[in-house]
Amino acid sequence: MPDLLLADLADEIKANVRLALAEDIGSGDISARLVPEQQQASARVISRETAVLCGRAWADEVFRQLDSRVTLHWQAEDGQRIAANQTIVSLQGPARALLSGERAMLNFLQTLSAVATCARGYADLVEGTHVRLLDTRKTLPGLRLAQKYAVTCGGCHNHRIGLFDAFLIKENHIAACGSIAAAVAAARKIAPDKPLEVEVENLNEFEQALNAGADIIMLDELSAADMKKAVALNQGRAKIEASGGINQDNLRAIAETGVDFISIGRLTKDIKAVDLSMRF
Repeated sequence: MPDLLLADLADEIKANVRLALAEDIGSGDISARLVPEQQQASARVISRETAVLCGRAWADEVFRQLDSRVTLHWQAEDGQRIAANQTIVSLQGPARALLSGERAMLNFLQTLSAVATCARGYADLVEGTHVRLLDTRKTLPGLRLAQKYAVTCGGCHNHRIGLFDAFLIKENHIAACGSIAAAVAAARKIAPDKPLEVEVENLNEFEQALNAGADIIMLDELSAADMKKAVALNQGRAKIEASGGINQDNLRAIAETGVDFISIGRLTKDIKAVDLSMRF
């Protein structure tokens, strides 16, 4: 599946920001009214830790929707490593707008930078191998495309976006259809142009999926030894993905089995917001 491009997310970014501002500001920011309406101010956002930046377009959109008179001067790009105590962006404009948009802007930057930072950490661990690290659908509701974009800023790649753009035939699908072969045949009839992936739990199921003509076969929590056997059996007929129970300790060993992809839910699920601060 192709990676998301920022150019394709314009409508998504507007919608994300619209919801964020609506839930935060509601009927009006009463605290910002403590400041005179015509007062101007400047501010800067500082990183309190090393990280990989992501979310510039969302931050820009916050102030585009709040008050277009606010200007942002970025000192780092999405995907760029940032250091502790580094100024990321400087802002100038009406003080009320800066105050009202502060939290929404930081929420996007902290969350998306956290994903990009996590992804970069995993990508660094498999440097020099041919494997591609993939995200999953384990994302924050409403921020899937934003998080998947952040994954690419960290040097990893996107799996399917949702339930609509590719088949992933799992255990319950197979049980409902009666067999792997039957599930694959049905999928080919429904949408022959969509990528078709089958999840398997052992080498016997792997061979069934291979013989059924799956495009990609996901090895769910197989041992490294069995992954190597699957690669040998495959002989290039399908792409092979490893998944389940993968962490920083075993990632490199799994990459070296020869699988094509490794999917990691932790890229978007187990993240810790990057510590950013805005100072007037």
